[in-house]
Amino acid sequence: MESIWPDQPFTLAAIRERRLRPSDVRRGLRRGELSSPLRGVYLRSDLPDTFELRVAAVAQVVTPHHVVTDRTAAWLHGVDVHSFAEHDVPLPVEVCALRWHEPTSLPGVDGWTRDLAPDDVMTVQGLHVTTPLRTALDLGCCLRRREAFGAMVALAHEHGLTRAQLLQELARRYRRRRGVIQARRLAALVDPRMESQREAWVFLEIAEAGLALPEPQVWIEVDGVPTFRLDFAYRRARVAVEYDGEEAHEGSDQREYDERRRAWLRAHGWTVIVVRAGDFTGDALTHWLQQVSEALRSSYTTRRW
Repeated sequence: MESIWPDQPFTLAAIRERRLRPSDVRRGLRRGELSSPLRGVYLRSDLPDTFELRVAAVAQVVTPHHVVTDRTAAWLHGVDVHSFAEHDVPLPVEVCALRWHEPTSLPGVDGWTRDLAPDDVMTVQGLHVTTPLRTALDLGCCLRRREAFGAMVALAHEHGLTRAQLLQELARRYRRRRGVIQARRLAALVDPRMESQREAWVFLEIAEAGLALPEPQVWIEVDGVPTFRLDFAYRRARVAVEYDGEEAHEGSDQREYDERRRAWLRAHGWTVIVVRAGDFTGDALTHWLQQVSEALRSSYTTRRW
């Protein structure tokens, strides 16, 4: 049976051609036939989440003289920095006006003004979007510390940004920008080898605890063959720090593999410290950072006293 809903994202204004009413859309949402990924934008629930579909969804509520920025721009660049709870409701679309244009007043669109240079903006299928570099720096300024660093690392990983690029652009353009002190401190720690935002959180907490920085994505060789890859490692001290998030380790097979891998490491003299999703606040945070500190404290020293 052919669906009554369009194959592309749509707004309430667009459904009149199909003789549908807002009450039909609400009914479709309740039945699970529709989803609303952005405020004021609807699409069929069976459509795959593709880059093209995201662009089409954003284009429904953004006018040609506005630029998609911040978290919405990151979403289009393949990095989702919205909180878990925010996905229970349609996400706001974050945009700013091009020079000499007024901020948008459309419902569901957060409009701002921002001084953008031509090389801050790229065109994606007719949509103006801040570049990955500009997006990373803006988020470094405007998000909370952990989320900001996770966004910067993820964009660097996805789009080949380097620490030098971030720092150079901050020095050139962001001197008086609100949040630049945070962005500068975070940019100095960015390493695109980190593969998830929560891994970036682990690295950031280690750095801010004043501990030596580990190396990301380290391969351990067995009989000369790279066999086990660690999220973070201190090679000489034989200390591994791994983030064990549920989103990255779903399924019993993966968990069993992780347990065997960590058992092998421990049997060969490694200390393995596992950080989980709830370990970034309070006593849990203090506990695993203390574990790292103690594991790095060698029992042997060359000093005589």
